[in-house]
Amino acid sequence: MTELDHIKRTRFESVICHEMKLDDGWSRLRRSIVRMASSLAIVVLLNDRFVTITRAAEPDVRRDAVVRAVETVIQSVVNIGTEMLVEGSDQLDQVFRDFFGPYYRRRPPDAPKSLGSGVIIDDTGYILTNFHVVRRANRITVTLADGREREARLMSGTTRSDVALLKIIPKGNESFKAVRFAADDDLLLGETVIALGNPFGLGISVSRGILSSRSRRPPVENTPLDLQDWLQTDAAINPGNSGGPLVNLHGELIGLNVAIFREAQGIGFAIPIKRVSEAMSEIFTPEAVRSLWLGAKFQGNGANISIASVQQGSPAEKAGLRAGDRVLRVNERTPRNLVELNRELIASGQRQIELTTQRGNDRRDVSVQLVPEKEFFTPNLIRQKLGATVQVLDDVLAREFGLGQREALVITSVERGGPAEAADLKRGYIIQAIDGQIPGDLVQAAKVIYGKKRGSRAELSLIVPRPRGRLIELYQATTEVVLR
Repeated sequence: MTELDHIKRTRFESVICHEMKLDDGWSRLRRSIVRMASSLAIVVLLNDRFVTITRAAEPDVRRDAVVRAVETVIQSVVNIGTEMLVEGSDQLDQVFRDFFGPYYRRRPPDAPKSLGSGVIIDDTGYILTNFHVVRRANRITVTLADGREREARLMSGTTRSDVALLKIIPKGNESFKAVRFAADDDLLLGETVIALGNPFGLGISVSRGILSSRSRRPPVENTPLDLQDWLQTDAAINPGNSGGPLVNLHGELIGLNVAIFREAQGIGFAIPIKRVSEAMSEIFTPEAVRSLWLGAKFQGNGANISIASVQQGSPAEKAGLRAGDRVLRVNERTPRNLVELNRELIASGQRQIELTTQRGNDRRDVSVQLVPEKEFFTPNLIRQKLGATVQVLDDVLAREFGLGQREALVITSVERGGPAEAADLKRGYIIQAIDGQIPGDLVQAAKVIYGKKRGSRAELSLIVPRPRGRLIELYQATTEVVLR
């Protein structure tokens, strides 16, 4: 090797070493930047520019699926209270005394009361709760999750379903956060469920459990609730949570909290969303809210809404509606779900409803003329079907017989040779229920009887008075009447 070659080689190795040292220095710098950026925000000089490197935010491990579901639904949960309860006693009272035990016995009869909870189902302020929560409230006050208090009206409800519909009286153009409904029967045994409420107006209460059963009945015979199946959960449900929502991990309503079984630990019940939807088809209607007869029931999930049934001789039947017809529009609006459909049906100030329906490939515009119920469901209709004349039990008769229940009918006359006489009914007998439904007035009684076909049987729950000297003894009885 010549001297010149040696010099060239030495210079080449020197350059390589220098570049390797530079590369190694930059590598160490980059590793240092990464380590620093993982713990704090720094500023570095790269290519003659200052660049800020900020640590990426780590997800909060506490915000799991349960917390997210609660955050979704919490603004829809309300407390329901009243200034005074109208006292009374009936079978429904006994059911919840059995469930809630000491809570019922401790309540002072004249104290201000927090009755339970409810859940907002529409942004205009409609609320669902248990009927046993509000049935005796003289004035209803709703406390929202943010502490606002508003008065509310009881729109409708039934003891048979134990579901009631309230309407908040808003101030100005207030809107409210509504819960989302889960699909009917979209239930998984063992899935996590969350029971929410606003007990005693003290704030939101949350408890978590699993869905233990999809088909449980309350262990009470002859209960007027007549629920076909109750959801069972080990999520804690107390009297203050009655009427509040039971939701899944999507924050969707799967049931209404209703009761606990006081003889066992950790067993609670809720009315399943399928039964809630069926109840809404009865209580969130022109008949229940405006006393106008439509005669059609609706069903569906989401915007896929159809007619479930049409009552014979009703305005809906006369307008040509049939079971199975899809409902596309109501009063020129497209309902997104059953709640919006029912809201449109009862919102109109007119007695005429405009529907756009579809039957197969045939699309039709239909006008339905609603009829005031009291003009059709009359005492004469009851007489024609039952063969007896009845009147509403008034306060005088109720006090005379020592009855706490005011919702009943008194037989005032019996036709000779009619169905009532064949069933051995007599003048003065008191009808407490027809097929398990308490007749609040003559219209309700006529509707129950009209819904039964000729020759079918109606079961009557009776109070039979028997004179004993100066006293009148009352006996419970049940009989069946074959209707005309």
